Amino acid sequence: MKKMIFLAGAGLAAAVVPASAQAQDATAGAQPFIGVSAGYHDLGVDDEVTIALEGFEITDSSPILGVVAGVDVPVSESFFAGVEGNYHFGTDAVDSEYGASVRLGYMAEGGAKFYLRGGYQVIDLDPYKLTEPEPPAGSLDDLDDSGGDYLVGAGVEFPIGGIALRVNFDSVGFDTMRATTGVTFSF
Repeated sequence: MKKMIFLAGAGLAAAVVPASAQAQDATAGAQPFIGVSAGYHDLGVDDEVTIALEGFEITDSSPILGVVAGVDVPVSESFFAGVEGNYHFGTDAVDSEYGASVRLGYMAEGGAKFYLRGGYQVIDLDPYKLTEPEPPAGSLDDLDDSGGDYLVGAGVEFPIGGIALRVNFDSVGFDTMRATTGVTFSF
């Protein structure tokens, strides 16, 4: 399944890059961007699962760090549409996550962007870090630790010189909550 998702992502990138280049020729205001992102992802598992074994606690949240890239294209003076991809790695329950989304938003005077987004996100877990204390080595090796679902969210970006400061709030399948902040560079 990971190979299929990777190939789908590579195919999307192969389609988006020429399309964004064509859109850039057609619309002088196309804005490709790349950046770094950091945040916190709460998987919401502890609300749904209780462990029957005494002495174990679920720790289902993780700081995340990663990169984002995409392109926004103006569709009118104040509105834009765009695509964005992301890859993050986690330090606790989230081992890594990656996905793609479509952004639709409003660009205020001065360049601030307010947007909604929707897409698909895959989350790879580290099952040994989901509980405290950690289970014995090898005991969870057969566990399926990867899954994906739709992503919905909202965000805002504020330009400062050649960079933009951004904040996003997302949910994956309305089961998780993820807040990220970052810096992007337009070129």
